[in-house]
Amino acid sequence: MVNKCSGFKYIVVFNYAKKTNFERDKSMNQELASIIKIYSIGSHKELSNYLIGKSKDTLIGTLVDLLTMYINDKNSSTIREFITVNLAGYEHKEGKIGYNGFKQDTFISGKTLKCEAKPKNFDTEEFEKYKRKERKTSPAKLNGGGNFTDYTPARLTKDKDEKDLNMLVSGFVDGKLIYIIEFPFAFQDFVNNLNKKIQKWQEKLKGSKSIKGQFLRSADFDYKDFIECPNLEIIYLLSKDELAKYETCISKDFYKFLVEKAK
Repeated sequence: MVNKCSGFKYIVVFNYAKKTNFERDKSMNQELASIIKIYSIGSHKELSNYLIGKSKDTLIGTLVDLLTMYINDKNSSTIREFITVNLAGYEHKEGKIGYNGFKQDTFISGKTLKCEAKPKNFDTEEFEKYKRKERKTSPAKLNGGGNFTDYTPARLTKDKDEKDLNMLVSGFVDGKLIYIIEFPFAFQDFVNNLNKKIQKWQEKLKGSKSIKGQFLRSADFDYKDFIECPNLEIIYLLSKDELAKYETCISKDFYKFLVEKAK
């Protein structure tokens, strides 16, 4: 089990860290906007000259803003997916079509393992909005869950028959990685849950004039669908002390499961 992010360095700049979120957003986001504009419409030389003229602290702060904005993006999980796949030892594959990563089996020569990554991020600011009654429902806590969008019976058949396909389920809080869990897609409890979702969707479609081209918008799952898997592996997990800091962001029973696995 990985207990820290090898290959990733976390740099804390004291003066930058002392600033409030408002101050960071106000100053650094303007800087970031300028860099993005030059990158998009200027030349490589113009961008290089602009960056060379900035202080080290400004560049570090801008990079932190960019990473924070990107890793917490509600409309894209690309960087969370990349971290999940990379830390599990797979080579990340970009694009929406196909599986998310590949790697060679360390025991069997020529055997390729594939993975499907499902990262989830808990946004504490959304939870604060709920407590302030600025949103009606509380954001869903991390529960080892994920979902398959635009799912079909044909896709389920393909996935469960795919040899050496593993699931990578990960959880983040405001972009901070909490856990990565790996298990075979073909684990029967997991497949049974997806099959039930599809059957329920098909029942609703009965009587429709045409079902051709239709698909299940979201086939979801949670930790209960895979925790009994004998081949389950904890790829990454915070220590018990660190995990305790995020207890309120994780569903009760799943938190107990994680604590039992943590060191």
